[in-house]
Amino acid sequence: MACDIAIGRLEPCKDSVGGINAVYFVNYGDLGAITYDTTDTDVIDSVAGTPSAYKFDVRGNSTYTENIQSSRENGTTMFEQVLELSLKKLTKEDHKTIKLLSFGRPHVIIEDNNGNLLLAGLEHGADVTGGTVVTGGAMGDMSGYTLSFTGMEKTPANFIDGDLAAAGFTVVAGV
Repeated sequence: MACDIAIGRLEPCKDSVGGINAVYFVNYGDLGAITYDTTDTDVIDSVAGTPSAYKFDVRGNSTYTENIQSSRENGTTMFEQVLELSLKKLTKEDHKTIKLLSFGRPHVIIEDNNGNLLLAGLEHGADVTGGTVVTGGAMGDMSGYTLSFTGMEKTPANFIDGDLAAAGFTVVAGV
């Protein structure tokens, strides 16, 4: 049967941490041909065409969750990829970018605090499904943006091997 597993899992060491270090957005359709690892097709080795990956630094209050949705009755399984993003400080430049992200459906690369790179929205992109432009009532309240991105894919987000430049991306840092 094609669904049979082939390995088990040992209890891992307690050497990983939670949290997101950065998020990269790639305009939908810019990935080009994808080359997968020859021994592990869940890992991306490279992309063709040096697509631009626009880097957003994030610290705290941003999360990535992948929800497995499976129906025995329908014989379907899909992976809901959800990025909850908090971006501090309102700026006119960010305002334009937030608008464009909301209109589009970018591919999203999440870099966690363990150095893992996960590509969400690989086939269908990720849509902004909600968010806020907020300036709080008190001086200590948040002034910035919150965005919810949701992707629905047939497979879990792929890991990207190595760093983004080595995989063929052109990283565009913020200003």
